[in-house]
Amino acid sequence: MQGLVQAMQTQAHTQATLQAQLEAQERADVWWASLLHTRFEDGAIEVARDEFVRLFRAKFILEHIQDRMEQEFLSLTQGPMTVLEYEARFAELSKYTPHIMTDERRKAKKFVMCLKPSLRTRLLAFDHRTLDEALSVACRQEGEMQQYLEEKKASQKRPVATFQREDKKKAVYQAPQRPVTTSSAQVPSQRSLGVKKECPHCGKTHGGRECWMVVGKCLKCWSSDHKIKDCPRLQ
Repeated sequence: MQGLVQAMQTQAHTQATLQAQLEAQERADVWWASLLHTRFEDGAIEVARDEFVRLFRAKFILEHIQDRMEQEFLSLTQGPMTVLEYEARFAELSKYTPHIMTDERRKAKKFVMCLKPSLRTRLLAFDHRTLDEALSVACRQEGEMQQYLEEKKASQKRPVATFQREDKKKAVYQAPQRPVTTSSAQVPSQRSLGVKKECPHCGKTHGGRECWMVVGKCLKCWSSDHKIKDCPRLQ
């Protein structure tokens, strides 16, 4: 029984809605017929679509609603919306501002200036003649930015390279090295380093040999029978 009552109420509501729509349609038809006769000479003068929309809204849309929609359009920005969502709202609200959006170039400029800053800076370099051109470029740039962010996010999730992990393991398990101590016995002497002392007799460095000034021998053959000037090896 309750279901039947709900069905009857739904039907009554639907009929009331249809009746209201028919009455509104009838009022609009009467208004348009009168306007064609008085203003457009019974259709002899062609009526542009924008002009019809303006006249229709002036007749059937309350002034405060018109003002609210106009202000919403003027303050519209992309915000968190995608480019397509922003364009849909832009197109809907721009219908209430035909006196502001007088041509396609102005629409395109308004559309670009209210995009996200990251997108707006990319589109300002282009001269968009129509809203469709600006929309196409904005969608393409948005797709490229999204792809870049996804690739960057994926690269940050990649695991650390294997060789880096191995280096860390070696650093953890490597045994500490013992400090190297040096004793006095390990310090090389001047003899082992090949350092020769200067002779106190002749001032030369002739190693372990006896100084010629002391022994008086030949400096060539080291014979004690003669001096170097009489050495037969020099003859």
